Amino acid sequence: MTVLLPGEAGSTRAYRPRSAPAAVGRGGAPLSSRTVFSAAHVVADPYADTSPDSAAAVDWDATLAFRRHLWSHGLGVAEAMDTAQRGMGLDWAGAAELIRRSAAEARAVGGRIACGVGTDQLAPGAHTLDEVRAAYEEQLALVEESGAQAVLMASRALAAAARTPDDYLDVYAHLLRQAAEPVVLHWLGPMFDPALEGYWGSADLDLATDTFLKVIAEHPDKVDGIKVSLLDARREVDLRRRLPHGVRCYTGDDFHYPELIAGDERGFSHALLGIFDPLGPLAAEAVRILDTGDTKGFRELLDPTVELSRHLFQPPTRFYKTGVVLLAWLAGHQEHFTMVGGLQSARSLPHLARAYELADGLGLFPDPALAESRMKSLLTVYGVTQ
Repeated sequence: MTVLLPGEAGSTRAYRPRSAPAAVGRGGAPLSSRTVFSAAHVVADPYADTSPDSAAAVDWDATLAFRRHLWSHGLGVAEAMDTAQRGMGLDWAGAAELIRRSAAEARAVGGRIACGVGTDQLAPGAHTLDEVRAAYEEQLALVEESGAQAVLMASRALAAAARTPDDYLDVYAHLLRQAAEPVVLHWLGPMFDPALEGYWGSADLDLATDTFLKVIAEHPDKVDGIKVSLLDARREVDLRRRLPHGVRCYTGDDFHYPELIAGDERGFSHALLGIFDPLGPLAAEAVRILDTGDTKGFRELLDPTVELSRHLFQPPTRFYKTGVVLLAWLAGHQEHFTMVGGLQSARSLPHLARAYELADGLGLFPDPALAESRMKSLLTVYGVTQ
């Protein structure tokens, strides 16, 4: 059987799907050499009568089932982060409910969870630094009450309100003093969210890095680690080498993750990645290989996935969630290709078709025949007759 995929200039081309999934384990020993989080997507309720301006309607059963899938492979879940469409369809009320439900589910199954703390309950517009601090405090309290680890996310409101690097230092120092347990600091680059341009007080990344490191140096006991999403491997390695002893670097680089996780003679990165949503079982298998000291085997399994990741995260990078949800549907983790905010329309058919082709080539679909059938149905909706 073949699938007709979009070609050039309105043509189609035949693709022959693989007949069996990749031989990847179905769980196993806990991961030991690296701490690995998958930033997980949310599953929309396709039956809800919503509009792009409506609050998100979430299918809670399917959303929590996907998190159990990730935990079953030994991965941690990074909840209510960018991958969950935080600020792109999922508002604070929805994120708060997501945090409560996922944290309770994590306790029930013994899964590791970290949850995003931001300021997205603030209405659009100008806000004072005091208002930004108060918004962070509200979310931090909820995450800590849920029993989850906190990830202090970059804030659009802080980026708009801060005038100097000292403003960032003051806000983060205030939050870190209050945190009950060590947190993860999150530096999300403007390729993921243009409103975060100039975060840490400067568009010069060297100066911004100095401010970021100063926050950590002044409160090393309150910082478990940093999550860096700048898609710049060299900068991440340089930053990683400057961290105080005991502070982890969690790579958020969806372009260079195999080499950063593998590391070098001077250290390595742990992981908190959106691409580990579709790659969950394969990524966990790769890290188990790395746990044995087999860096070559780890790279041989994970390196081929980079082409898919670079495709999903191509500019505009913030719309990578569309490809992630497509692959979850094709893999059978949900019964539809619908997203909160209607973001299933954010990528073109050729982009989606290429994502299917690359994922199928990697053997990511547990049931390739199901994935083929679903992809054909989507292509038919777009007018590509099979």
